[in-house]
Amino acid sequence: MGAKTRSAKQWFLVIKNKKGEGISLMAFEDKTLKCKDCGGEFIFTAGEQEFYAEKGFENEPARCRDCRDARRRGRDGGESRGQREMHEAVCAQCGITTQVPFKPRNDRPIYCRDCFAAQKA
Repeated sequence: MGAKTRSAKQWFLVIKNKKGEGISLMAFEDKTLKCKDCGGEFIFTAGEQEFYAEKGFENEPARCRDCRDARRRGRDGGESRGQREMHEAVCAQCGITTQVPFKPRNDRPIYCRDCFAAQKA
């Protein structure tokens, strides 16, 4: 019984200049790259390469999908983000004490949740 192998996909991207002239053809094949974080190998597919070319990205990805996702979660706050510091303020419309996630200044009115929703509507 033979081993199954996955054949590399080939994609072609046709690029034209602004006048529609000078057609160039770019061929893409699946590439195996090494992740700079975990050291594991991952496939940079022909479809992903085409997407990178269409967007004008010049560099290949340096991280595998899992490491990119972990890095994004860490950068966007993820689990490591602590509780926001809340500050007390008095609503400029109804006068109740409320909490806001920013340090209030006296140059702008502060509204409680209900009054803010009413202002937006």
